[in-house]
Amino acid sequence: MKIGIGLPNLVRDVRPSVIPRWAASAEEAGFSSVGTMGRIAYPSVMDTVALAAAAGATRTIGLISTIMLSTAWPAALLAKEVAGIDGISGGRLTLGIGAGSREDDFLVPGFGRSGRGRRMDNDLETYREVWGGLPVGGGDTPAVPAGTRQVPLLFGAQTPPAFARMARWGQGYIAGAVPASVAALGFDYARSSWRDAARDGEPYLVAVAYFALSDPEAGRLNLGDYYAGRGASSDLIVHGMSDTPERLRAVVEEYQDLGTDQLILSPATDALDDVHRLADAVL
Repeated sequence: MKIGIGLPNLVRDVRPSVIPRWAASAEEAGFSSVGTMGRIAYPSVMDTVALAAAAGATRTIGLISTIMLSTAWPAALLAKEVAGIDGISGGRLTLGIGAGSREDDFLVPGFGRSGRGRRMDNDLETYREVWGGLPVGGGDTPAVPAGTRQVPLLFGAQTPPAFARMARWGQGYIAGAVPASVAALGFDYARSSWRDAARDGEPYLVAVAYFALSDPEAGRLNLGDYYAGRGASSDLIVHGMSDTPERLRAVVEEYQDLGTDQLILSPATDALDDVHRLADAVL
């Protein structure tokens, strides 16, 4: 199992200048990837910006969004943004996307929460066309440079249509920041949906878990703030945050036992020291 580390782009009032330094430290420490979380209506750094900063600050480490709220974007604009990030990184980006749920994240007129599943189906066709160099905007000019690749897609999913979409379009599935026992159910659905779609091999399975080592109390407060209004699920996430090397190693073992392909350990604070503290604990 590969072990990656999240960027702190969605820590409340994150210091934006930390993000490229965090990515460079993660690459130096030997993590497989740096990841982002996606939310718009929050005092944070946009995931596309964080990924672009990480792409410019690193040379070899993977980049992954876990997950990006794709349906909050006009499809052609997001496809161009993503193609640029992937190109700058030299083809290191894996795009994890989901339909989103919070009403306040849908800020663009005409791109609201209603109908987002159907919209995503159309968006995926647009991504493929844009990345394939087809013209956009009704003209005869493409939006991306020649040689742009089809960026690999992973999907967050909770409903049968979403899992079916993952199996049709994606390389795999990303579980939410939930205990391993809950993620296991999502992995099972992903595998069965993959088989139902007659896909070869197995879906690539990614899990996400939170940690804070330098200041666990600040980490718990940050997670409680970020997931406010989510009721019992918020408490589950806050209490599930790892705050010691021992807890982290136990979490890694749990996900390894599930057959997880990559675990992204996401920070609950922007304490830069936590990059090497985490590496010492789990790498």
